[in-house]
Amino acid sequence: MAKCKKLVLVNPSPLRTGLSVSPNSRFSPLGLAIVASLTPDNWEVELVDENFETFSFRDADLVGITAFSSAAKRAYEIASIYRAHRVPVVMGGIHASVCPDEALQFVDAVVIGEVESVWHNVLDDVASGGLKSIYRGSGEQLHNLKTPRRTMLNPGYKFASIQTSRGCPMDCDFCSVTEFNGRRYRRRPPEQVLNELETIPQELLFFVDDNIVGYGPHDRQQALELFQGMASRGLNKRWLCQASLNVADDEVLLESAYQAGCRMIFVGLEAEVDEALAGVNKRLNLSRSASAYSGAFDRIHKAGIAVLGAFIFGLDSDTPEKLYRRTEYMINSGVDAMQGTVLTPLPGTRVFRQLREENRLLHTNFPDDWDRYNMTEVVFQPKNMSVGELTHVLRDCGRRMYDLRVLKEKAGRTLKATGHADSTLFAWQANLSYRTIALAESTYSGSVLDARTFSPSATDCLPITV
Repeated sequence: MAKCKKLVLVNPSPLRTGLSVSPNSRFSPLGLAIVASLTPDNWEVELVDENFETFSFRDADLVGITAFSSAAKRAYEIASIYRAHRVPVVMGGIHASVCPDEALQFVDAVVIGEVESVWHNVLDDVASGGLKSIYRGSGEQLHNLKTPRRTMLNPGYKFASIQTSRGCPMDCDFCSVTEFNGRRYRRRPPEQVLNELETIPQELLFFVDDNIVGYGPHDRQQALELFQGMASRGLNKRWLCQASLNVADDEVLLESAYQAGCRMIFVGLEAEVDEALAGVNKRLNLSRSASAYSGAFDRIHKAGIAVLGAFIFGLDSDTPEKLYRRTEYMINSGVDAMQGTVLTPLPGTRVFRQLREENRLLHTNFPDDWDRYNMTEVVFQPKNMSVGELTHVLRDCGRRMYDLRVLKEKAGRTLKATGHADSTLFAWQANLSYRTIALAESTYSGSVLDARTFSPSATDCLPITV
């Protein structure tokens, strides 16, 4: 009987501070669990997750790595160790997909885009000794997807991640989702999502979709079927999700989401004035006008759900005065949990291309500088202020925004608006997580530190433990 080959999957952790600081910001590497599910039984699979342990060498016949841009440098370091041992390394995920030429300096093959349609080709080529440099995944319909092998994920994650859709038609200037998943919005059949949910033991969930309710009547109906199915099956989950502002248009949908266990919705608001929204092509919010946000918040609150509002600092129309006003808006508006990040020109986005063409990128020694692109460090020359001014304003606004007295007042308003303690707790814990990030940035001033000195976590900051 032939000996099993071994696949080692690696989730690298970035080496700087940033949104990786808070222990409540980490979420499981769902993509690697999907790769594991696509791998046949004649392969032994091991997952090394630097959210919980520093990488150490394991024997392998093949290594698979995924990474956000801020962890790309670390990914390449690990890949280099294996290549020195003549073990082939395949890299996928959003950074490798938009920077394949760079990645191929450090790995043997890159999977561009979604992995499901090509992983079997990768394994066949490894077996035959004919591994190619590039594999291009196709954005297929999301029917009959393999259930991720969540048993491979570290039990230290407080909640599970699940996906019901891919793709986004909005194409905002600062977002790389369109580059990776395309502009065509695709949904999984609700029944298949429900069946997968029944296999997840954790009570806490994060729906990783960019907009769980979609963009039209058909999407709305499928979202409604999902929410109603969760309630009727008695899944007893509590969860947060991401959605565009159009989630507030349908009170029936919101009520069904709450009955299914939704306690907080992350909404990318970006700014409170139309001028700033227009500058980054935030079309959906512009079509409703930033001045109409409060009505949307009221409708979400009426369903018993808290609002996690995400705002960007450092847009081309911003000045220090405008950013202080944005902070006051975040504090005094109906937003329950506040995320404020600096504009970050991620590779593959129009913002990155624009700032590079205008010679406004400050750190371009790639891949060494990718760990600076962590959503909290200023990596470009702002238009209406100096780098020092924007950095100072970010820290000043962070201290104001996440003052404990402010957060306690927020929690009181959330409880009154939603009428539910568990939704209030979701928002409270989110604010504490962002407070940890803000205080770390204020204290360490962007100095180079190993994020594991504080607490190992992923680069994104949406999921919150409660």
